[in-house]
Amino acid sequence: MTTTTPKQLLTFEQFLEQDLDEEGRYELVNGEIVRILPTRQHDNIAEYISDSFKDEVKRLKLDYRVSGRIMVRTLTSDGKEQGRHPDVSVVDKTLWDSNLAAYSALLEPLQLAVEVVSTNWEDDYIDKLDEYQRLGIPEYWIVDYLAVASRSYLGNPKVPTIFIYLLDKNGVYQYKPYRGSDRIVSQTFPELALTAEQVLKA
Repeated sequence: MTTTTPKQLLTFEQFLEQDLDEEGRYELVNGEIVRILPTRQHDNIAEYISDSFKDEVKRLKLDYRVSGRIMVRTLTSDGKEQGRHPDVSVVDKTLWDSNLAAYSALLEPLQLAVEVVSTNWEDDYIDKLDEYQRLGIPEYWIVDYLAVASRSYLGNPKVPTIFIYLLDKNGVYQYKPYRGSDRIVSQTFPELALTAEQVLKA
């Protein structure tokens, strides 16, 4: 009879202590380290959004920090700790500056999280959406530039779409899709002058 040793699942704290020096970003998903290696197009879109946000922060002197390197702790519906790494994060600068000696992981909600969708689209549309809603992130963007999600989200024929989810007064996400020449309406950046097409073709 052969026995196998069950794989040790990491806590969020243990995950933060790992020495992960390979290229890419990492998330903690169900106790295991998952490596994220985005394509160049994926990176271009995330960087375009990040740059657009940073321009707004500078122009309007907003008290936000914009980064693609922030880790946030989330919880699943059954209480499992996850370590999520949004493609773009916007965080209140006062919150960020309150503990400058800390690593980049946050336990408090971001102001805005952006996920650029890859082939594992259910992660962004289902798992992360639930976790970000549970954490209380007020604004969440899903940028599906390849139109890889199911028709129930994207319609038929499937069209590249940006979904913006906003928390309502009950803490539940309500969303609006943006396509083509639609001007994106952001709660965090109300003067943002971007169309869906500009982002999707970045």
